[in-house]
Amino acid sequence: MAEKTEIFITGVGGQGSLSASTFLGQAATQAGLKVLVGEIHGMAQRGGIVESTVRIGNVYGPIIPDGQADVLVGFEPVETWRALAKVSPNSLIITNTHPLVPAGVSMKGDPYPDPDEVVERIRDFCSNVIAFDATVLAKEIGNVQTVNAILLGTVVGTGVLPIKEDLLREVVLAGVPPKAVDVNRAAFDRGVSIGQKENMRETVS
Repeated sequence: MAEKTEIFITGVGGQGSLSASTFLGQAATQAGLKVLVGEIHGMAQRGGIVESTVRIGNVYGPIIPDGQADVLVGFEPVETWRALAKVSPNSLIITNTHPLVPAGVSMKGDPYPDPDEVVERIRDFCSNVIAFDATVLAKEIGNVQTVNAILLGTVVGTGVLPIKEDLLREVVLAGVPPKAVDVNRAAFDRGVSIGQKENMRETVS
């Protein structure tokens, strides 16, 4: 196992990115690992930009230095793009491609870039990118609020985490309302399948 695993999570308030970092922290703790979870920006209200960190292993503070995140999980493509300073070309980037314009951008009247071009720029920076529309997938599964379960399943499915898939699934399902357990299980498992396929592709290549 790696000495440490650094995960940077970014998105827009209301998407569930802070819950994702909490679930990862809880799972790491239950796995007996040292973990530090930190929130970089406190704009968790709907529409605000949210960034958080999960540092697992031999770490001593919540801040991930620029260029040192092993994994970048983006809930919104432009926010993923903005967070590229946190990763290196060798990192793993998992991003939702569905645009959600942050409130600060829409209030200023700034133009929103083409999402396809944004993903292209992300791929130009890092070759190990998993990009898909998790929002549309969540709607197909039955609940748009399961985007975080899909993305967490994708992360663990790649095998990059020092956490077992079953443990993370258990933590996620324990953290949602009882009526949402089945749809979140389906979402998480769909994400695992995506992560496993990408991992196999990477291994073969």
